[in-house]
Amino acid sequence: MRTKAVSLAGVIACCLCSSASAADWLQWGYDPSHSADNPDETTIGAANVAQLTRRYQVTMSANANVAPVLARAIDTPGGNKDLLFVTAQNGRLTAYDAFDGSVVWSANTTGTAPTESAPAIDPNRQFVYGYGIDGKVHKYRIGDGVETTDGGWPQVATLKPNVEKGASALSFAVSGGKTYLYMVNDGYIGDGGDYQGHLTAIDLATGTQKVFNTLCSDIEIHMVPNGTPGTTGCSERQSGIWGRPGATYDAVTDRIYITTGNGLFDAHTGGLNWGDSVLALKPDGSGRGAGLPMDSYTPTNYNQLDGQDIDLGSASLSILPVPAASTVQHLGLQTGKDAKLRLIDLDDMSGTGAPGGVGGEIQLIDVPVSEFWMKTQPAVWVDRNGDGATWVFMANGSGLSGLKLVLDAANKPYLQSTWTKSGSGATGATSAIIANDVVYHAGSCSGGNCLYARNPHTGDVLWTSPTIGSLKWQSPILINGALYVAAGTKLNRFDLGETGTTHVVTPSAGPNGHLTPGTPQTVDDGATTSFAVTPDTHYRIDSVTGCGGTLDGTSYTTGPISADCTVEASFAIITHTVTPEFTAGGSVVPATAQTVDDGAATSFTITPDNPGIAFEASGCGGALDGNVYTTAAVTADCTVTITFSGDDWIFADGFELPQ
Repeated sequence: MRTKAVSLAGVIACCLCSSASAADWLQWGYDPSHSADNPDETTIGAANVAQLTRRYQVTMSANANVAPVLARAIDTPGGNKDLLFVTAQNGRLTAYDAFDGSVVWSANTTGTAPTESAPAIDPNRQFVYGYGIDGKVHKYRIGDGVETTDGGWPQVATLKPNVEKGASALSFAVSGGKTYLYMVNDGYIGDGGDYQGHLTAIDLATGTQKVFNTLCSDIEIHMVPNGTPGTTGCSERQSGIWGRPGATYDAVTDRIYITTGNGLFDAHTGGLNWGDSVLALKPDGSGRGAGLPMDSYTPTNYNQLDGQDIDLGSASLSILPVPAASTVQHLGLQTGKDAKLRLIDLDDMSGTGAPGGVGGEIQLIDVPVSEFWMKTQPAVWVDRNGDGATWVFMANGSGLSGLKLVLDAANKPYLQSTWTKSGSGATGATSAIIANDVVYHAGSCSGGNCLYARNPHTGDVLWTSPTIGSLKWQSPILINGALYVAAGTKLNRFDLGETGTTHVVTPSAGPNGHLTPGTPQTVDDGATTSFAVTPDTHYRIDSVTGCGGTLDGTSYTTGPISADCTVEASFAIITHTVTPEFTAGGSVVPATAQTVDDGAATSFTITPDNPGIAFEASGCGGALDGNVYTTAAVTADCTVTITFSGDDWIFADGFELPQ
């Protein structure tokens, strides 16, 4: 989204990054409707996309299956930077310098992993929000990662994070002068446990929130594990919201839309369970009251969808701009695991004039290149430089389709398949994006996975990247003349700079530990790479040096690489201190504190002053054998205590006499 520059330094930074359009990518799919269309891009287009080269590929500390978000010209402790944000599956949110891929800050959460939720940046660009594996939405100061811990933050998104997963992106919308942040939840792989899909809508001005549950929707709170049905829980379970963008906002209807998969649907008979349905809500997350959404759409085969796990909610609703002459003025598109495309009149979603109706879609067709259990999100593009038509690009594991929205003789809208691509270069495709009249997506290629740029009118390939890393849900983003994708543990940037020089970073580990990866790494000029540093048992990291890097826990990240270099790690035995403490009446050898290797034992010889003096010894898990006390294997600092007791005897003419 285009935003106003905040400082002269920000303008200079954007110029240095070849940014002519000065925009931000603040949430999944670029805008609140998640169109995945960036109309503000002017640097890269069809005429020069083939010149894209990789600026860097850096290794992230953990796997990520999400799309990044970006804010430009942010003041950080290290200067003014464009920041790229990625949430890893382990709940770690990291801010990267978008120019060179170096880490600016990171924040961790703990709980049940994985999460597939992408972060979001609010429009004022002061804070970035990340979903944590603790089931909460966290608020971080954008430049340095300082977390807000008052005013209701972090905000609860689920009280059952061990069974309710965050698989969708955080998103936001602005309505009536208020900004709302949305998080949706679902279940983990295997559809097990007491989970109910729900939306949490947070008013960012007040920190208050509303909850809409898709099962037992009259319960307007976060349910507790195995709660009491009707008050803190629901007798129905296992309906969720899985679409990559999460909640979709349409500024024209001023509604948000969530799509469910799995679970009971009985709203057509007066129930309040909304499995496999599209629900329309107010921007604050509320409906009509009494558990009813503002409107809804449910396919006629909802029982089949639920019974065969063919989730309608594997994708979120897309908003389709329509021609002026269209008899339907507000149009939505819903797909799902069954690879069907459903056009929905957003002014009357089921054609019944009220929520709870079944059927009523305007058009129901197969995705032209079909894939069962499809989980990708459509991309929506308006051909502003052509005939002004709306297009939909549908990518999936089998290939890609380009469909054009047209009107029939009665001016009723429908989607018309225009081109399809399958086979080499099209299989394994993930959700697409559009920028400056070029379609981009990730997919399989010779040797791994690559990014592709395509002509939106024909689907023909305009450019293919080098391999980028592993793929699951990932989508690229293109903003201010740079194309980014987080693929597994690899963060990639492509731009129009000259073909980058590469250098070799060689790991060298001393005895008693290792570096991972353990082989030399080829790194683009100016990029960074990371190594996991692992000591052997009983050893610790002594030092890691080389390539201008820094050690964070057990991860060593180089500085920007400008020449071949070596990362060297050394390891030292862990030691502990065993201290003898003893009373009067005898001696102990050794009598001073002993330094002992981790896992080793040590011994003390105990000698009373006279045979009549008894003694006891304890500590460090040890045992006494005669007058020698030997500790157990030492794993921490500890104390051996020796106590002498009894009469003090002297000898005279062969007789023992008390003093």
